[in-house]
Amino acid sequence: MKKTESVWPLIEPHLTKVERPSRYINHEYNAYSGSPRQTNDHSCHTDNHLSHTRDSLCHSRAGGNPSEHSRYRAAFLYPDTYEIGQSNAAIAILYQLVNTHEGCSAERVFLPWLDMIDVMRKHDIPLFALESATPVAGFDMFGITLPHTLAATNILEAIDLAGIPIKSCDRTLEHPLVVGGGPEAFNPEPLSSFFDAFMIGEGEEVLLEFVDTHRRCLDQRMSKAELLLELSKIEGVYIPSLYKLDHNALRPKDESIPTRINKRVIKDFDKLPPVTDPIVPFAEVAHDRLTIELLRGCTRGCRFCQAGMIYRPVRERSADMIIDSVARGLACTGFDEVSLVSLSSTDHSQIEQILKRLHRMLSGTGVGISLPSQRLDAFGIDMARLVAGEKKTGLTFAPEAGTQRLRDIINKNVTEKNLIDAVEQAYAAGWRRCKLYFMIGLPGETDEDIIGIAELANRAYAAAKDSVPDGQRGNVRMTVSVAVFVPKSHTPFQWGGQIAREEIDRRITVLRNAKMHKGIDLSWHDPATSRIEAAISRAGREASTLIEEVWRQGAKFDAWSERFNELLWENAADAVGLDISAMAERNYSIEEPLPWDHISCGVSKKFLAKEYDRSLAIETSTDCSFDRCIACGVCTDLDVDIKLGGESRA
Repeated sequence: MKKTESVWPLIEPHLTKVERPSRYINHEYNAYSGSPRQTNDHSCHTDNHLSHTRDSLCHSRAGGNPSEHSRYRAAFLYPDTYEIGQSNAAIAILYQLVNTHEGCSAERVFLPWLDMIDVMRKHDIPLFALESATPVAGFDMFGITLPHTLAATNILEAIDLAGIPIKSCDRTLEHPLVVGGGPEAFNPEPLSSFFDAFMIGEGEEVLLEFVDTHRRCLDQRMSKAELLLELSKIEGVYIPSLYKLDHNALRPKDESIPTRINKRVIKDFDKLPPVTDPIVPFAEVAHDRLTIELLRGCTRGCRFCQAGMIYRPVRERSADMIIDSVARGLACTGFDEVSLVSLSSTDHSQIEQILKRLHRMLSGTGVGISLPSQRLDAFGIDMARLVAGEKKTGLTFAPEAGTQRLRDIINKNVTEKNLIDAVEQAYAAGWRRCKLYFMIGLPGETDEDIIGIAELANRAYAAAKDSVPDGQRGNVRMTVSVAVFVPKSHTPFQWGGQIAREEIDRRITVLRNAKMHKGIDLSWHDPATSRIEAAISRAGREASTLIEEVWRQGAKFDAWSERFNELLWENAADAVGLDISAMAERNYSIEEPLPWDHISCGVSKKFLAKEYDRSLAIETSTDCSFDRCIACGVCTDLDVDIKLGGESRA
């Protein structure tokens, strides 16, 4: 029998002894209580001041035990602390989906910080869900978001802290089904030993089908083997235990199992309303604001960018849907900032209309608007000016490379003129600082490209100073931030390895020695963490032994710079007979099987290979959302269309 008793009496006495106790308590505004969720179907579509009231749109769902009203219980983990995970849009979406599904409930789980982990292990307190304080081990599903490579050890820590065997093969029906999803699920093999199932693609499309099937299997008292086989029949669901390695390729153990898992994709994004009554946290979190997703997907085609491939095609929400959602969300939360998010927010075909309408609606309310991604052109600056008003804190641009040759190789279709024009207009409009993002270690990079970063930054800085009045030139600042390129699956650069660690260090030295103006601050990402990311991101099932071993040696919170320990990873690799450098630097041939070949994001391997060849020829490709189709395969393979402004593109 699964335990459903609250462990709150065990937790409460220790909250005064740990950092940020608000991480571990419930009852935030809009948190689910187990009562039926109140809905309101009317729409506003108004440009007037916020006209909805909290009473008409929202209700306090704090308190109560969700299990009291639910036959099926899901616990959703973001594998980091509360203030990081509570900002995650995916958790909010899944939480709402399940809590509005008849007979089901969902609760949130976050990984406690180190001090609380020590307390819990010392006093035998299992990992618990926030809403009911009941043990995670008592739920039917333990859903885990896979946000990035360095979350791997946190995932094992959470599973173990819950009292659940870390390996799928050691679990029975008495344990919750451990299910993963998110960007890292597109190469699930390094984590395959620890998960019963993965959902590939957009969770909104597959989750409820998965829940209903799982619930039916439990009701019919199927064995775990029968249950997993039944789940494997759902499009977009990958069951690792049903596949084996055969001649360096993963193949199903039985012919009834699909040889390829196609991602699930929402065909009409405009019919999926955003979460407009998100939980309002007690404490400040990483992104403490209302978040509205403008569109999903990006087809600019940057060859290093995994997100641009796995989230295709572009599907926009209509302006009316976005305006209505902002009004509802602000009335329901009291946030004083709205973030309009996507992979490229200023690419929305109606962005100018959206921002002007929001500006009218929010005028005089004190509510600000933010766009986390800016286009590197004059239009992007015009939109930034609309957003910022009098608040001109800073802008971020991503040229990615220091020379046009290298930008063409990676298909970053911006020019130096785009950057200089954008900087001139931004500083003339009142901005006094901006950040430029670059990468080193890109395929085809030379020392001239690295020195080109400094030279381009200097020219941008000079343009900024020339664009402000003489008396304000001393206030002009610029930051150059440099990341180390990490090759990712499902991209045109998936076949090539990362450059050697010594070469990374040498190239950073080349950049540091390049003469950059004293008004430019230079920072770079830690090469050690980038090396681990490169080793794991394109690995196969062998990487699971490394992940387990480094976790057993004490690694956790590896994405936190103060917690990352390269020596632990090196020692773990030695212990399991793996070479991190060889893993990170490995080159695959175009012909050989890749560890993720059985997972399809809809973009064909043939297209990726063609894009790789175009990079070698220094040829660029167009954006198919606004130009001709470039035959990536996603629309035809998944039967989905590009939708702009909520309408299918003609």
